[in-house]
Amino acid sequence: MTNVGTVFKKNSTKAMLLGSGELGREVAIELKRLGLEVVAVDKYADAPAMQVADRSHVISMLDADALERVVLEENPAYIIPEVEAIATQKLVELEGRGFNVVPTAGAVNFTMNRKGIRTLAAEKLGMKTSPYAFAGTKEEFLEAVKKIGIPCVVKPIMSSSGHGQSTVRDESQIDAAWECSQTGGRAGGGEVIVEGFVDFDYEITLLTVRHSGGTSFCAPIGHEQVSGDYRRSWQPHPMGALALERAKDYAKKITDALGGYGIFGVEMFVRGDEVLFSEVSPRPHDTGMVTMISQNLSEFALHARAILGIPIPEIELYGPSASRAVVVEKNSEMLEYCGLDKVLSRPNTDMRIFSKPCVTGGHRRMAVLLARSDTVERADATTAEMLADFEIKTF
Repeated sequence: MTNVGTVFKKNSTKAMLLGSGELGREVAIELKRLGLEVVAVDKYADAPAMQVADRSHVISMLDADALERVVLEENPAYIIPEVEAIATQKLVELEGRGFNVVPTAGAVNFTMNRKGIRTLAAEKLGMKTSPYAFAGTKEEFLEAVKKIGIPCVVKPIMSSSGHGQSTVRDESQIDAAWECSQTGGRAGGGEVIVEGFVDFDYEITLLTVRHSGGTSFCAPIGHEQVSGDYRRSWQPHPMGALALERAKDYAKKITDALGGYGIFGVEMFVRGDEVLFSEVSPRPHDTGMVTMISQNLSEFALHARAILGIPIPEIELYGPSASRAVVVEKNSEMLEYCGLDKVLSRPNTDMRIFSKPCVTGGHRRMAVLLARSDTVERADATTAEMLADFEIKTF
């Protein structure tokens, strides 16, 4: 039985988000709708989820002592990691002391580290993947590139959303790729994975929900990335019946191996009826923001319900839908969002402004545009029109 107490009272049911960006913000809203007391944690103040949470803390989540301190102070019923840059071994330790880490500390530890999850998928579960090699030093990296061959993709083993990722298309780019991996990753320098290119027809995210009633799947999501960073997505992505069956089989295998309750974003390459595993995230996925307009239950609502042990009923797809990220390419301490009346004048459209306090590094995702239509092509075209009408002024 799932019970929820009264916020700010001794029987309050408390959830702690480790990572408070735009995805964490939507999770916080869904948890609040279900009556939980939400504590948001991130490395900077006024992060998106902090603005809707009941309380917040600013720490480096890679600092194991600081992480332990806030967990012991708050004593949450649920610890919900939302980013990669976390002292995952401390989560394993805290779980051993009785804290509930979502979906499990072991799952977080595996998936926050590309080495762990690729080894699990390819070497233990026997899934097909792209060719790969790991490297911890510059010398090992050069050997890995030689082994895998050019072109190849270089990624820090602890990072996401394209941070620290680059593509080597000729020998002149090898040194720059290593430097990018050591300075651009969310957890700083360290080991990298070198992946070979594979010929594929398309790439999908299959949102997979493990809950008290079993395992459920959302319709497959297609997406476009730029330098490893999500730019737009659409749902459903057309797939043959056999390829979809195999994708679901892979998704269930990997999520069963990881265990726990919650939503997983399973990324796969598809060529014909063949499926290759790419990555898995034990939390809502950026490409899954399209579910905020495409489904009766968004990926965030599904995550919140699954975490609480609530069985998931049938997931209803309302219709072909698309999402498009709004990225600001300029440093700014203050922004103004203009033209919302024009952007949302079209039927079956929506948007989310993430309310990030500033743009740093000259590049940041600040909003997402959403549309539903009779085809994914029309929905995608609508988000492009919305983007043309949307202006963000920087100061």
